[in-house]
Amino acid sequence: MSDALIDSLTAAVQARPDDLPLRLHLAELLVSAGRGGEAIAHAAQVLAREPGNTTAQQLMTRSLKPEKTAEEPKNPAGHVDWAAFEEQLGDVVPPRFARADGEPDPVRGHADRTFDIERSTITLADVGGMAEVKKRLEVSFLGPLRNPKLRSLFGKSLRGGLLLYGPPGCGKTFLARAVAGEMGASFISLSITDVLNMWIGSSERNLHDLFESARGHAPCVLFLDEIDALGHKRSQLQSSMRTVVNQLLTELDGVDGGNDGVFVLAATNAPWDVDAALRRPGRLDRTLLVLPPDGPARSAILEYHLRDRPVAGIDLAQIAAATEHYSGADLAHLCETAAEYAMRDSIATGEVRMINQPDMLAAVREVRPSTDAWFSTARNVAMFANESGEYDDLAAYLKKRKVR
Repeated sequence: MSDALIDSLTAAVQARPDDLPLRLHLAELLVSAGRGGEAIAHAAQVLAREPGNTTAQQLMTRSLKPEKTAEEPKNPAGHVDWAAFEEQLGDVVPPRFARADGEPDPVRGHADRTFDIERSTITLADVGGMAEVKKRLEVSFLGPLRNPKLRSLFGKSLRGGLLLYGPPGCGKTFLARAVAGEMGASFISLSITDVLNMWIGSSERNLHDLFESARGHAPCVLFLDEIDALGHKRSQLQSSMRTVVNQLLTELDGVDGGNDGVFVLAATNAPWDVDAALRRPGRLDRTLLVLPPDGPARSAILEYHLRDRPVAGIDLAQIAAATEHYSGADLAHLCETAAEYAMRDSIATGEVRMINQPDMLAAVREVRPSTDAWFSTARNVAMFANESGEYDDLAAYLKKRKVR
């Protein structure tokens, strides 16, 4: 093989790095010339852009095969030296799980992948406030699920998804678990760390395995947390991450109704960073704003976080009125801070005392609402990037709240 030809093709590929057929031709010549290491680099570049490219996969396999030398003894026909394989690969690919013979895989899909399939014990009755959110959930999914004849009459499908957005700490994850508990359905929670992998094609496979697991356990609530990280706008991503977003779009579409009985709930603090294709009909086609808890909800949250603590003389209504715009997480931190005040005094005096109203009011002065920063960002979006009207509910809330 002429080195001059390879050098010319290498220069051409450098000038046109996105010309995949040219890159594959160069990789083929490199393999034939015994330059497998260089061929691997070019095949990997092709797979980064097209994970399913069979030619690149075959070239990768050929490049990784060691050349047999004349001195190497030939294996007898049909003989496999497993001991030699283990010695060569034992430190490279250690076993992830060990199962007894005949033990079935915990989920459908690849044998080395497992997902936590939960059964939620909480329901919407355990969610304080959020009346509008509960109403939307009832109409879009829970009602049709409970009334199959009515669902059939109106041709209502159980597929589709709901995108929950709002400031952090306002109960989006808790709400998703409550939906699963209300349905008596399986619950699977996914974060970006469950998907992303350094190896080419592995992230897409992980995503496919997860959806296969959800389909195999239908009815199932599949919760995609921080969807803006997994489904970020493709125009702002590198090619390797764009393929992950493409895989997510494919899985949300399903094949021949394959997602029936899988209700996808996604949550984000930054819906404006989510790829627009994820919000098309049949995917995450409904959007719901999850706001900080209202007065009754704040009272319920405060009572929940104080229920196992020694308290006396606390006016929940007064504390709830003083904590407007606080998130659920802020209220939990407020109760923790009040407990620290009482515990500190108990240690200093040597006499245990209860958590009282002054402790709670002092905690209110110390703990400030964390939602203010989010609403400052959201205001710009509602005012200057709301041509489609998708943030009308946010704009109405900001107007009512008079955020400047």
